[in-house]
Amino acid sequence: MISLAGRDILHAWGKFVFTGVGLGLLIGVTLTMAGVYRGMVDDAKVLLGNSGADLWVVQKDTLGPYAESSSLYDDVYRGMLGMPGVERAANVTYLTMQVRHGERDVRAMAVGIVPDGPGEPAYLIAGRQITRGHYEAVADKATGFSLGERIRIRRNHYTVVGLTRRMVSSSGDPMVFIPLKDAQEAQFLKDNDAIVQQRRRTTANPAFNRPGVPGLLDAVIASQSSNAFVNAVLVQIKPGYAAEEVAEPIRRWKRLQVYTRAQMEEILVAKLIATSAKQIGMFLVILAIVSAAIVAFIIYTLTLGKIREIAVLKLIGTRNRTIAGMILQQALGLGMIGFVVGKTAATFWAPLFPKYVLLEPGDAARGFAAVLVICALASVLAIRAALKVDPAEAIGG
Repeated sequence: MISLAGRDILHAWGKFVFTGVGLGLLIGVTLTMAGVYRGMVDDAKVLLGNSGADLWVVQKDTLGPYAESSSLYDDVYRGMLGMPGVERAANVTYLTMQVRHGERDVRAMAVGIVPDGPGEPAYLIAGRQITRGHYEAVADKATGFSLGERIRIRRNHYTVVGLTRRMVSSSGDPMVFIPLKDAQEAQFLKDNDAIVQQRRRTTANPAFNRPGVPGLLDAVIASQSSNAFVNAVLVQIKPGYAAEEVAEPIRRWKRLQVYTRAQMEEILVAKLIATSAKQIGMFLVILAIVSAAIVAFIIYTLTLGKIREIAVLKLIGTRNRTIAGMILQQALGLGMIGFVVGKTAATFWAPLFPKYVLLEPGDAARGFAAVLVICALASVLAIRAALKVDPAEAIGG
């Protein structure tokens, strides 16, 4: 019995294989898009895990430091330390910015931390943690920084004393950890001209420059030159306490918003990257439709090229089910070649992407099943054309 798929591979193997490779690259793009989404979710979970926090205390009626702007006085953490179940609490600031490195800028999230407190990098791959109160930094390896290098954040220069890995923001930007006081200054630092203008306006204001109140003007200017705010307080709870059990008294008595790890993960995944997830989902649907159209066209074209052979099969009494099965076998074979090529391509090019691409085995298995289903559906048009072939064409001119 003649096998249509086998005949194409033997006698027209170039067309069949190159078609499979083209389809495979399209499948590789599809798997990569799914991996981009998985990577975004993993980045969000890594961000929470790296913080070392069980609770996030943020400004009331906000979604926290990752999804919305949050501002707290930097002495609020002291009140957290006296709450039942709280073991440690520390201030933290987050600021996504361009970090100057030599002649180039690196997009990164500058994180202001308290040394040896929650929010500090959990591990290092080189160097040491921040020990001084100013001008030291620990950077993620993805920034391209090296130990001992000097980087510039706003007007200040920092020495990289440690390197870490997979410390990223929810958008995939690598983190640079600096002392909290430096981060507070960087977050609200004005340029020199703005500072001069602000001091001039303050001096000209009679409410701040009273003749009979010496020192008032200097105190006001000093308060305008400092930043007493942070974005959040990271809280670690004592063993034996439930997160919600510790969070509820803080909400009630401190009049602040408190999120547990599960709630913060929901905010990051369901709200922060929801639009990106929908966008990726639309791309996956479009790619699936394009893949089906390509397979349908190729299988239909290959089938039309074998009209005489199909007519001969019908003339000798081959059942329609057998003919349909051979065409389906051809389509599934093309799909399997395409999937192998696509999976291999996605595996090799995923590490080259600037953002983290997570290729999960479960997605690959579901993708393989989807490819087979799409190829089976795409073969319907070719099967219908084959079943309509008149056996008389086998002996026609």
